[in-house]
Amino acid sequence: MAETSASRPASTILLLRDGVQADGKSRGAIEVFMMVRHHQIEFNSGALVFPGGSVDAGDKEIVARSDLYSGGEGLSEGDRGFRIAAIRETFEESGILLARSKETGLPIDAERAGEIANAHRVALNEHKVSFLSILTDNSLQLALDTLVPYAHWITPEGMPKRFDTWFFLAAAPPDQLGAHDGRESTDSIWVSPREAVEGGESGRFKLPFPTTRNLIRLAKQQTVQAAMEHARGMSIVMVMPVMTKTETGRQLRIPREAGYDGEVFEVGALG
Repeated sequence: MAETSASRPASTILLLRDGVQADGKSRGAIEVFMMVRHHQIEFNSGALVFPGGSVDAGDKEIVARSDLYSGGEGLSEGDRGFRIAAIRETFEESGILLARSKETGLPIDAERAGEIANAHRVALNEHKVSFLSILTDNSLQLALDTLVPYAHWITPEGMPKRFDTWFFLAAAPPDQLGAHDGRESTDSIWVSPREAVEGGESGRFKLPFPTTRNLIRLAKQQTVQAAMEHARGMSIVMVMPVMTKTETGRQLRIPREAGYDGEVFEVGALG
Protein backbone atom coordinates (compact mmCIF):
# COMPACT_ATOMS: atom_id res chain seq x y z
CA MET A 1 0.00 0.00 0.00
CA ALA A 2 1.36 3.44 -0.95
CA GLU A 3 2.16 5.76 1.90
CA THR A 4 -0.23 8.65 2.48
CA SER A 5 1.53 11.98 2.06
CA ALA A 6 1.22 14.42 4.94
CA SER A 7 -1.14 17.37 4.53
CA ARG A 8 0.33 20.88 4.68
CA PRO A 9 -1.46 23.58 6.71
CA ALA A 10 -3.01 26.16 4.38
CA SER A 11 -5.53 28.98 4.40
CA THR A 12 -7.77 30.77 1.94
CA ILE A 13 -10.08 33.78 2.13
CA LEU A 14 -13.39 34.36 0.43
CA LEU A 15 -13.26 38.17 0.10
CA LEU A 16 -16.80 39.49 -0.18
CA ARG A 17 -18.47 42.68 -1.28
CA ASP A 18 -22.09 43.60 -1.97
CA GLY A 19 -22.66 43.63 -5.73
CA VAL A 20 -23.57 46.99 -7.28
CA GLN A 21 -24.74 48.05 -10.71
CA ALA A 22 -23.24 50.83 -12.80
CA ASP A 23 -25.74 53.29 -11.29
CA GLY A 24 -24.56 52.40 -7.80
CA LYS A 25 -27.67 50.47 -6.83
CA SER A 26 -27.43 47.07 -5.22
CA ARG A 27 -27.62 44.06 -7.53
CA GLY A 28 -29.09 41.97 -4.74
CA ALA A 29 -26.21 39.50 -4.75
CA ILE A 30 -22.82 39.33 -3.13
CA GLU A 31 -19.60 39.06 -5.11
CA VAL A 32 -16.42 37.18 -4.23
CA PHE A 33 -12.87 37.89 -5.39
CA MET A 34 -11.39 35.02 -7.41
CA MET A 35 -8.29 34.44 -9.50
CA VAL A 36 -7.23 32.17 -12.35
CA ARG A 37 -4.19 30.12 -11.39
CA HIS A 38 -1.27 30.18 -13.83
CA HIS A 39 -1.29 27.14 -16.13
CA GLN A 40 2.29 26.30 -15.11
CA ILE A 41 1.48 26.15 -11.39
CA GLU A 42 1.68 22.56 -10.18
CA PHE A 43 -1.45 22.60 -7.98
CA ASN A 44 -4.84 23.53 -9.49
CA SER A 45 -3.25 24.95 -12.65
CA GLY A 46 -5.70 27.06 -14.65
CA ALA A 47 -8.38 26.86 -11.96
CA LEU A 48 -10.53 29.72 -10.69
CA VAL A 49 -9.79 29.91 -6.97
CA PHE A 50 -9.88 32.12 -3.89
CA PRO A 51 -6.59 33.71 -2.80
CA GLY A 52 -4.66 31.53 -0.36
CA GLY A 53 -1.76 29.20 0.22
CA SER A 54 0.38 27.34 2.73
CA VAL A 55 1.23 28.45 6.25
CA ASP A 56 4.97 29.14 6.25
CA ALA A 57 7.75 29.71 8.79
CA GLY A 58 7.39 33.48 8.49
CA ASP A 59 3.75 33.27 9.56
CA LYS A 60 4.82 31.42 12.70
CA GLU A 61 7.34 34.17 13.45
CA ILE A 62 4.50 36.70 13.31
CA VAL A 63 2.42 34.51 15.65
CA ALA A 64 5.17 35.03 18.25
CA ARG A 65 4.91 38.83 17.83
CA SER A 66 1.55 39.74 19.35
CA ASP A 67 2.24 43.43 18.62
CA LEU A 68 1.88 42.66 14.91
CA TYR A 69 -1.77 41.61 15.00
CA SER A 70 -5.02 42.40 16.77
CA GLY A 71 -8.15 40.37 17.35
CA GLY A 72 -6.30 37.16 18.15
CA GLU A 73 -7.52 36.88 21.72
CA GLY A 74 -8.78 33.42 22.59
CA LEU A 75 -7.22 31.81 19.51
CA SER A 76 -4.59 29.09 19.73
CA GLU A 77 -1.18 29.60 18.14
CA GLY A 78 -2.22 27.29 15.33
CA ASP A 79 -5.43 29.22 14.68
CA ARG A 80 -3.53 32.52 14.64
CA GLY A 81 -1.08 30.99 12.16
CA PHE A 82 -3.88 30.01 9.78
CA ARG A 83 -5.33 33.53 9.88
CA ILE A 84 -1.97 35.25 9.45
CA ALA A 85 -1.18 33.03 6.47
CA ALA A 86 -4.58 33.80 4.96
CA ILE A 87 -4.03 37.56 5.20
CA ARG A 88 -0.45 37.34 3.89
CA GLU A 89 -1.38 35.13 0.93
CA THR A 90 -4.30 37.40 0.08
CA PHE A 91 -2.00 40.42 0.09
CA GLU A 92 0.57 38.61 -2.06
CA GLU A 93 -2.00 37.41 -4.57
CA SER A 94 -4.48 40.30 -4.68
CA GLY A 95 -2.88 43.34 -3.05
CA ILE A 96 -5.81 43.56 -0.61
CA LEU A 97 -4.55 44.06 2.93
CA LEU A 98 -6.62 43.34 6.05
CA ALA A 99 -4.69 45.42 8.54
CA ARG A 100 -4.93 48.30 11.01
CA SER A 101 -2.65 51.18 11.84
CA LYS A 102 -0.74 50.38 15.03
CA GLU A 103 -0.96 54.04 16.07
CA THR A 104 -4.69 54.61 15.60
CA GLY A 105 -6.13 51.08 15.65
CA LEU A 106 -8.17 52.01 12.57
CA PRO A 107 -8.29 49.95 9.37
CA ILE A 108 -5.90 51.24 6.72
CA ASP A 109 -7.68 52.82 3.77
CA ALA A 110 -7.41 51.83 0.13
CA GLU A 111 -4.84 54.52 -0.66
CA ARG A 112 -2.50 53.38 2.10
CA ALA A 113 -2.97 49.72 1.18
CA GLY A 114 -2.13 50.59 -2.42
CA GLU A 115 1.04 52.41 -1.38
CA ILE A 116 2.19 49.42 0.66
CA ALA A 117 1.38 47.00 -2.16
CA ASN A 118 3.21 49.11 -4.74
CA ALA A 119 6.26 49.36 -2.51
CA HIS A 120 6.51 45.79 -1.25
CA ARG A 121 4.26 43.27 -3.00
CA VAL A 122 6.65 42.27 -5.79
CA ALA A 123 9.58 41.93 -3.38
CA LEU A 124 7.44 39.85 -1.03
CA ASN A 125 6.44 37.51 -3.84
CA GLU A 126 10.07 37.18 -4.85
CA HIS A 127 11.06 36.41 -1.24
CA LYS A 128 13.28 39.50 -1.08
CA VAL A 129 11.45 40.92 1.92
CA SER A 130 9.50 39.32 4.76
CA PHE A 131 5.88 40.02 5.62
CA LEU A 132 7.02 40.60 9.21
CA SER A 133 9.33 43.42 8.12
CA ILE A 134 6.58 45.00 6.01
CA LEU A 135 4.29 45.08 9.03
CA THR A 136 7.04 46.44 11.30
CA ASP A 137 8.28 49.10 8.89
CA ASN A 138 4.75 50.37 8.21
CA SER A 139 3.47 50.20 11.82
CA LEU A 140 0.72 47.74 10.92
CA GLN A 141 -1.27 45.14 12.80
CA LEU A 142 -3.04 42.33 10.95
CA ALA A 143 -6.79 42.37 11.60
CA LEU A 144 -7.31 38.73 12.55
CA ASP A 145 -10.83 39.36 13.84
CA THR A 146 -12.05 40.37 10.37
CA LEU A 147 -11.83 36.70 9.35
CA VAL A 148 -14.72 34.36 10.11
CA PRO A 149 -14.13 30.57 9.81
CA TYR A 150 -16.26 29.11 7.03
CA ALA A 151 -14.96 25.64 6.21
CA HIS A 152 -12.18 23.15 6.91
CA TRP A 153 -11.14 20.79 4.12
CA ILE A 154 -8.34 18.23 3.93
CA THR A 155 -7.24 16.78 0.59
CA PRO A 156 -8.24 13.11 0.22
CA GLU A 157 -5.74 10.41 1.06
CA GLY A 158 -3.95 9.04 -1.96
CA MET A 159 -3.41 12.41 -3.63
CA PRO A 160 0.25 13.32 -4.28
CA LYS A 161 -0.08 16.83 -2.79
CA ARG A 162 -2.33 17.31 0.20
CA PHE A 163 -3.45 20.37 2.15
CA ASP A 164 -5.18 20.92 5.49
CA THR A 165 -7.03 24.10 4.56
CA TRP A 166 -9.12 26.54 6.55
CA PHE A 167 -11.51 28.73 4.53
CA PHE A 168 -12.39 32.14 5.97
CA LEU A 169 -14.93 34.80 5.02
CA ALA A 170 -13.94 38.47 5.13
CA ALA A 171 -15.61 41.65 3.98
CA ALA A 172 -13.31 43.36 1.49
CA PRO A 173 -12.13 46.74 2.83
CA PRO A 174 -13.87 49.66 1.09
CA ASP A 175 -12.36 50.52 -2.29
CA GLN A 176 -9.67 47.84 -2.10
CA LEU A 177 -10.49 46.22 -5.45
CA GLY A 178 -7.66 43.72 -5.77
CA ALA A 179 -5.62 42.63 -8.77
CA HIS A 180 -3.88 39.37 -9.69
CA ASP A 181 -0.10 39.24 -9.41
CA GLY A 182 0.60 38.05 -12.97
CA ARG A 183 2.87 35.40 -11.49
CA GLU A 184 0.87 32.69 -9.75
CA SER A 185 -2.38 33.99 -11.22
CA THR A 186 -3.14 35.34 -14.68
CA ASP A 187 -6.55 36.96 -14.19
CA SER A 188 -8.86 38.09 -11.41
CA ILE A 189 -12.54 38.93 -11.17
CA TRP A 190 -15.26 39.92 -8.76
CA VAL A 191 -18.01 37.43 -9.48
CA SER A 192 -21.26 36.35 -7.88
CA PRO A 193 -21.08 32.83 -6.44
CA ARG A 194 -23.93 31.75 -8.67
CA GLU A 195 -22.21 33.03 -11.83
CA ALA A 196 -18.98 31.28 -10.84
CA VAL A 197 -20.80 27.97 -10.34
CA GLU A 198 -22.64 28.35 -13.65
CA GLY A 199 -19.29 29.07 -15.29
CA GLY A 200 -17.91 25.87 -13.86
CA GLU A 201 -20.86 23.91 -15.23
CA SER A 202 -20.57 25.47 -18.70
CA GLY A 203 -16.81 25.03 -18.94
CA ARG A 204 -16.08 28.76 -18.77
CA PHE A 205 -14.24 28.19 -15.50
CA LYS A 206 -12.29 25.29 -14.07
CA LEU A 207 -13.41 24.94 -10.46
CA PRO A 208 -11.89 22.63 -7.84
CA PHE A 209 -14.48 20.55 -6.00
CA PRO A 210 -14.14 22.32 -2.60
CA THR A 211 -14.37 25.69 -4.35
CA THR A 212 -17.60 24.67 -6.07
CA ARG A 213 -19.21 23.40 -2.88
CA ASN A 214 -18.34 26.57 -0.96
CA LEU A 215 -19.59 28.79 -3.78
CA ILE A 216 -22.90 26.93 -3.83
CA ARG A 217 -23.27 27.41 -0.09
CA LEU A 218 -22.27 31.08 -0.31
CA ALA A 219 -24.79 31.72 -3.11
CA LYS A 220 -27.62 31.24 -0.61
CA GLN A 221 -26.70 34.56 1.06
CA GLN A 222 -27.76 37.84 -0.50
CA THR A 223 -25.52 40.30 1.38
CA VAL A 224 -22.10 40.35 2.96
CA GLN A 225 -23.65 40.96 6.37
CA ALA A 226 -25.95 37.95 5.99
CA ALA A 227 -23.08 35.74 4.87
CA MET A 228 -20.88 36.79 7.79
CA GLU A 229 -23.68 36.31 10.33
CA HIS A 230 -24.47 32.88 8.88
CA ALA A 231 -20.80 31.88 9.13
CA ARG A 232 -20.55 33.05 12.74
CA GLY A 233 -23.45 30.78 13.64
CA MET A 234 -22.08 27.69 11.89
CA SER A 235 -20.43 24.66 13.42
CA ILE A 236 -17.44 23.84 11.23
CA VAL A 237 -17.26 20.14 10.32
CA MET A 238 -13.94 18.97 8.90
CA VAL A 239 -14.26 17.54 5.39
CA MET A 240 -11.81 15.01 4.00
CA PRO A 241 -13.51 13.49 0.95
CA VAL A 242 -13.34 9.74 0.50
CA MET A 243 -12.60 9.14 -3.15
CA THR A 244 -13.54 6.12 -5.28
CA LYS A 245 -13.22 5.64 -9.02
CA THR A 246 -16.32 5.07 -11.13
CA GLU A 247 -16.90 4.29 -14.81
CA THR A 248 -17.46 7.97 -15.56
CA GLY A 249 -14.87 9.57 -13.30
CA ARG A 250 -14.66 9.74 -9.54
CA GLN A 251 -17.08 9.72 -6.67
CA LEU A 252 -16.50 11.76 -3.55
CA ARG A 253 -18.19 11.14 -0.23
CA ILE A 254 -18.22 13.91 2.39
CA PRO A 255 -19.99 14.25 5.77
CA ARG A 256 -23.61 15.27 5.28
CA GLU A 257 -23.43 17.32 8.49
CA ALA A 258 -20.79 19.57 6.88
CA GLY A 259 -23.68 21.44 5.27
CA TYR A 260 -23.07 21.04 1.55
CA ASP A 261 -26.52 19.72 0.61
CA GLY A 262 -25.39 16.20 0.03
CA GLU A 263 -23.07 13.36 0.89
CA VAL A 264 -22.08 11.68 -2.40
CA PHE A 265 -20.96 13.66 -5.46
CA GLU A 266 -19.91 12.52 -8.92
CA VAL A 267 -16.97 14.44 -10.35
CA GLY A 268 -15.19 13.96 -13.65
CA ALA A 269 -11.81 14.81 -12.16
CA LEU A 270 -10.70 16.00 -8.76
CA GLY A 271 -9.37 19.57 -8.69
